[in-house]
Amino acid sequence: MRPRPTILLCLLALAGCAGAPAATGFRDGARQISSAAAFDPRRFADVWHVAAAYGAEARCGPLAETLTLTGPGRYRVTGTACGPKGARAFLAEARVSGPGRITRDGEELWVLWTDADYRVAVIGTPSGDFARLLSRTPEVRPDLLIAARKVLEFNGYDPAGLVPL
Repeated sequence: MRPRPTILLCLLALAGCAGAPAATGFRDGARQISSAAAFDPRRFADVWHVAAAYGAEARCGPLAETLTLTGPGRYRVTGTACGPKGARAFLAEARVSGPGRITRDGEELWVLWTDADYRVAVIGTPSGDFARLLSRTPEVRPDLLIAARKVLEFNGYDPAGLVPL
């Protein structure tokens, strides 16, 4: 018995999908991602406001965190995070795990970019499950916001999905 052309076409279409990389989270997993090699852990310490984020985190409103250096490449992190019932306080330990990479709560966050004066930063994960735009102040200068969106796009994130907080 010969296969029907419609069935054969469907099987070929499915086989073609098997080799295509799938998008993960908010990021195209087929795109390269890079962390900031010139990252300075001391300059990164202090207060950061979450100026924009992806996904459910964006529904919580204003969020912030303070990173306090506790030793070489180690931080105590306090602040507010988005929980199931809205914003909640948190305390965590974090450590620099590589150039522009910080491990917190078992997850490696990549600092994708900071401006030269550490006024804004873009952090995310290779999985694409998480990305944020951080700012030293609640408001982000328009030119720095444009630059941050370009960094997200370069690293495979859809900048249109970034929601201001």
